[in-house]
Amino acid sequence: MTAPFPLITAHSGCMDTLDNTLSSIETGIRLGADIIEEDIRVTRDGIAVLAHDDEWRTEDGRLIHISKMSMAELQELVLSVDYAGKSGTMTIARLDEMLARVQAAGITANLDLKTDDSVEAAAALIHHYKMADQVLLTGCGPDRAMLVQETHPELRKLLNVDTELFLTQEYTDAVRRTCEDAAAAACIGLNVPYQLVREELLEQAAARSLPVFVWTVNEETLMERFASMGIASITTRNVDALVRLKRSLTTETTKVPE
Repeated sequence: MTAPFPLITAHSGCMDTLDNTLSSIETGIRLGADIIEEDIRVTRDGIAVLAHDDEWRTEDGRLIHISKMSMAELQELVLSVDYAGKSGTMTIARLDEMLARVQAAGITANLDLKTDDSVEAAAALIHHYKMADQVLLTGCGPDRAMLVQETHPELRKLLNVDTELFLTQEYTDAVRRTCEDAAAAACIGLNVPYQLVREELLEQAAARSLPVFVWTVNEETLMERFASMGIASITTRNVDALVRLKRSLTTETTKVPE
């Protein structure tokens, strides 16, 4: 039996939109992604916002830190963006704005938590919108995953694979440790940079009922390769190409033999 096509996760900043913007979210939804991924930080007054970094430059050149500003102060600023090969200006978006759009689309949000204090802020909004079954928490190494488990065991989370572990230990040992850490924190799967994926990891993860989510795959040849490996989800900025691949492969498998 052919494995189902992986879930399509739209990486923040997909299709040349600016990262962590409402445009990024709306583009992923419009193109047919199953999951929308954005980064989460918290303002000084505890508001969850979409941002990869804490430090930013304003349009007029001032240096600011999200963690040191209130939401009201941030909303008055236009920020300068020079990230992931893209430049422009933007205003900070709130997590509740993302969740409202994802909920309306009936798909899933992947919240990449950048700080420990983002756990509580995100959890409050997830429960406010009654979206525990529509959210995956990522950005969780063993310590943050355990923090989520201790404070909000009802929330679903993936264990972010520790790249350093795979660079400093034998691959077999790194896989074993990763799966053990995921089980200890009751993670529902593994979040893995695609460069670290081998059959051994997939086999060991499957033996422990840990689906593997891979990131960030933008090249079409790699998409096709991972689509055939039993991966649970592929994260990409190139959402349109992955959607087209899914349609192509689905069409091929549903053709009636002559």
